[in-house]
Amino acid sequence: MKKNFTIIVYSENRIGLLGRITLIFTRRHINIESLTVSNSEIEGVSRYTILVHQTEEIVRKVVDQIAKQVEVIRAFQFTDEETIFQEISLYKIAAPKSKTQEPKFLELLSQYNAHVVYQEEAFVVVENTGHAEETDKLFAEFNQNGYTVGQFSRSGRIAVSIEPMEVSNMLKEFDQ
Repeated sequence: MKKNFTIIVYSENRIGLLGRITLIFTRRHINIESLTVSNSEIEGVSRYTILVHQTEEIVRKVVDQIAKQVEVIRAFQFTDEETIFQEISLYKIAAPKSKTQEPKFLELLSQYNAHVVYQEEAFVVVENTGHAEETDKLFAEFNQNGYTVGQFSRSGRIAVSIEPMEVSNMLKEFDQ
């Protein structure tokens, strides 16, 4: 049965690795739902957070294949229940400043725990953090309430595992 899996990869920061990792998914005809690459808690080590919708057996094989890349330090797979995850979204809304002070607009911000990060006379930029479904719902709510979203951008999933991952201790020992 297919379900969401978050794959977390720790690696050296090397040119070309991202291409090789995505090629593993391409060869298996697996769509990457989101991909976020950032620094990790260990200096000089990158962290990839990859969201896929696939069977556990296929994901396990992909993670094993990723782990075989020379620059990869460790690769893990988690279900949604095993992680705490969020996404950040930005909405650029075409609205005069006066319209963004209306109770309806302020109520939407409050209801979704969103806030204004930038405002000019002709538009406002709103930031929201949550699950993809929540950010999509806020997008729909803005449009349904007469606030035209001119631009919308959402980050990929960021996640941490509920259970400890021993990779940090392993890397610290290796670094010493």
